[in-house]
Amino acid sequence: MEFDKAKLEWLEYELLEHYPHVLHGTFSRHGGMSAGRFGTLNLGNATADHVETVKANREVVRKALGLPRLMFPHQQHGVIVHRVNGKNGDHPIHADALYTTEKNVGLGVTHADCQAAIFYDPVHEAVAVAHAGWRGSAQNIYARVVETLQREIGTQPHNLIVCISPSLGPDHAEFKNYKQELPKEFWDFQTKPLYFDFWAISKMQLTKCGILEKNIEIAGLCTTCNTNDYYSHRADKDTGRNATVVALKS
Repeated sequence: MEFDKAKLEWLEYELLEHYPHVLHGTFSRHGGMSAGRFGTLNLGNATADHVETVKANREVVRKALGLPRLMFPHQQHGVIVHRVNGKNGDHPIHADALYTTEKNVGLGVTHADCQAAIFYDPVHEAVAVAHAGWRGSAQNIYARVVETLQREIGTQPHNLIVCISPSLGPDHAEFKNYKQELPKEFWDFQTKPLYFDFWAISKMQLTKCGILEKNIEIAGLCTTCNTNDYYSHRADKDTGRNATVVALKS
């Protein structure tokens, strides 16, 4: 399949620039093969876009990063964290977060207004990526990722670097039924009645886990305000999905 890498656009994070072996990026909606409202780099299967087109778009991303494998889970809006290794990488994965210590294995999640977070442990050389919509935030998927890394590979939270993608900003994160949907600890994060700052909520959750504030980078780009570059479910409803991808390069 032919593609033009120059047409792809992706956001890289400053906190990871000193770790060139950590391939990563949040891909914009440009440089793919989808048409119409899905134009053009739709990377989400949970859409009405053609399955083969989405598969082709994922191949574009994989080739651009020079990875032999690029994996996406079947996202559940839950808090399941799945470790990817050589034995289980070929099976369907139902989860909202993936992590690995293996080299040259790309891990990705898709999103349109939801947050995607990259985790990097430079001591144990592990990477993770997590999808966090409001349901995932309410269940604190970020804490689940940190707890899993601690328990399974010995990660110390103060060593972790976390980067959060463009996502729904406080000017558009309206929750009319927030008392039924969001935990009480979120209620103080209203920027105006019914509108919530999920960027600040995520920073609060991460620092409570022991992650240093200096090791947290939030893109601070609202997807609903930037639909030329990012998909937004709130703005466009039936739309595509961006992807955030991370891998350890050998």
